[in-house]
Amino acid sequence: AAKVGKTSLVMSLVREEFPNKVPLRVKEITIPADMTPERVRTHIVDYSEAEQTKEQLYQEISKANVICIVYSVNNKNFIISVSISLYFRVPLILVGNKLDLVEHSSMETIRPIMNRYQDIKICIECSAKNLENISEVFSCAQKAAVHPMGEKAFLLFCPEEKKLKPSCIKALARIFKISDLNNDGVLNDDELNLFHIICFNTPLAPQVLEDVKDTVMRDLNNGLRYDGLTLRGFLFLHTLSILQGLHETVWTVLRRFGYNDSLELKSEYLFPLIKVPPGCTTELNHNAYLFLESVFDKHDKDRDCALSPEEVKDLFSVFPYMPWGPDVNNTVCTNYKGWITYQGYLSQWTLTTYLDVQRSLEYLGYLGYSIIYEQDSQAAAVTVTRKKHIDLQTKRTQRSVFRCNVLGARGSGKSGFLQAFLGRNLQRRIRSREDHKSNYVISTTYVDEQEKYLLLHEVTPDFDILSEPDLTCDVVCLVYDGNDPRSFEYCAKVYEEYFIDSRTPCLVVAAKSDLAEVEQQYSQSPLDFCRKHKLHPPQPFTCNTTEAPSMDLYTRLTHMAMYPHMAQADLNNSTFWLRAGFCAGVFAALGFAVYRVLKH
Repeated sequence: AAKVGKTSLVMSLVREEFPNKVPLRVKEITIPADMTPERVRTHIVDYSEAEQTKEQLYQEISKANVICIVYSVNNKNFIISVSISLYFRVPLILVGNKLDLVEHSSMETIRPIMNRYQDIKICIECSAKNLENISEVFSCAQKAAVHPMGEKAFLLFCPEEKKLKPSCIKALARIFKISDLNNDGVLNDDELNLFHIICFNTPLAPQVLEDVKDTVMRDLNNGLRYDGLTLRGFLFLHTLSILQGLHETVWTVLRRFGYNDSLELKSEYLFPLIKVPPGCTTELNHNAYLFLESVFDKHDKDRDCALSPEEVKDLFSVFPYMPWGPDVNNTVCTNYKGWITYQGYLSQWTLTTYLDVQRSLEYLGYLGYSIIYEQDSQAAAVTVTRKKHIDLQTKRTQRSVFRCNVLGARGSGKSGFLQAFLGRNLQRRIRSREDHKSNYVISTTYVDEQEKYLLLHEVTPDFDILSEPDLTCDVVCLVYDGNDPRSFEYCAKVYEEYFIDSRTPCLVVAAKSDLAEVEQQYSQSPLDFCRKHKLHPPQPFTCNTTEAPSMDLYTRLTHMAMYPHMAQADLNNSTFWLRAGFCAGVFAALGFAVYRVLKH
């Protein structure tokens, strides 16, 4: 239409200033390829109803690769003719000029027209007078001509329905969830600012932030809540970017959060390279624990220091699958409801990192660790410890996680020993389901006022097929049932076959000590066997208690794992066995005395 500023737009682009006098139209302008973002030569053709006929208009349209239809945003009665799109299948761009004359957007009026005609790809508002968005108008026109909507844009957006595709919504919903640091369902000003810094390396100007919220409030119901941007508003802004020809902005966001051109998380993002030499282990570092603590706090909505099943589901909603099964509840500490506690949550992460560091890196990737903490990759969350033989040589260790393999015959009490480490007595263990059983248990102990993680691994009692992982550990716990005469034989044979010449400290545990001890059908008694091989005397243990079982043995195992040289020095001392023998004699005498009293 006339008087909407078509010619002014072209002249403002070329001269980079608003013209004082505007002719009815300007002659065709050619912009060299090296001066355009798309690196293509561009011909801009103006049209004037006063100088040209409809036939001339149609002739020019037939040669066009893209058409810009200009209207004035301050004219409430404007009528945009889009009938030409029915005859000429080229991309159409709606350009709302004279933005300097209004304080509001015309998008609400334009959207029904855009929804009606699928050839209208973009609507962008500008001001020829203030040079606002002028270059963006012609940049969008070039992009629409060279990449009609852009192949990459089709991965994000359905032009027929004018809405984001499900895969794009899913990716953006994960990004929103990660950016919602307090998990209140909206992005407040600080969270929006951090999101902008993460994606575009610059903070949001306060006025821009207010303009964004004003746009959402004006054009979308439920886009804001408590002055924060909801997920619906977040998706709306990205839809708006695409409609305005700024789909690369959306791609910038997606790529920053790890997505590739197929809207899948890149393998190099989820599985960064990390080298773990033989003899080394993997642990989470301080920053990783701080991040995981913040994730826990974010999802512990009732502030009970435990994660309910609903809270766990919410935490892992950014994952493509549920990473933790029901066995986790028998692997780490839980509260009386069976919910994973704060300590249990950190313990499970520690276990995953120790056993399968690549899986741990993948999980951290889903949570956005490297993005929120501005690291090159998730690998920055992991510390690779030095080789174990160096610890043995220097008699010092910097590790925080120690592995104890628990071996024993079937029915010797290994599972009870593992569950007792989580503070569970026999009655509580009986109530747990067999199909939820775990062969791993991990929790914390304190040695020399230092918090350490002790990982217990129950080894399947198949003597002839013990594998390398069954033998690789920091300390060995050999468990036998003091009430079963054939139980100790397995422990003795395993020790003599696999550990007699190793530098791994071993501790023998006499489980079920609440029951009457019987003589073991082996060539030596457990005490004599330990004396012969310079092992600690058998340690009595029971989980059949009214209260939580004692933690003393687990602390001792951790100490032995940390200081294997000290355990050997103690055991090589002859006075140690004199003390052990004396104590054994005292206990035997006391037992005989109790027996006589009961008999009489």
